[in-house]
Amino acid sequence: MMRVLPESEGNILGVQASGKMTEADYNETWVPKLTEIIRTHGSVRALLFMDETFDGWGLAALWEDAKFGLKQADDFEKIAVVGGPDWVRNAVKLFGGFMKGEIKSFAGNELGEAWSWIK
Repeated sequence: MMRVLPESEGNILGVQASGKMTEADYNETWVPKLTEIIRTHGSVRALLFMDETFDGWGLAALWEDAKFGLKQADDFEKIAVVGGPDWVRNAVKLFGGFMKGEIKSFAGNELGEAWSWIK
């Protein structure tokens, strides 16, 4: 499940991921919100907070994320990834080279620091 965090404003989108991420999460929440922000502001700053119940992505969700991320790579100013397993933070470092903007990962207890950085 994915829900938009109340701190989201302007060109900043923060979401909380719980349980297993699905294709519907991307197609109904993530992609429409990002698309709207990019259309309105020209770029986006995104924060993804994976809470303690986060259980990874379904294959279709990973595919949707990869397609959108590659297509819109130049439209991200910053991406903050908070929490999640170690492999997610390693993947963030690896894929950071494909993005125009900055990408930074934070431990699960550093949500406040991530918000400060993304703003």
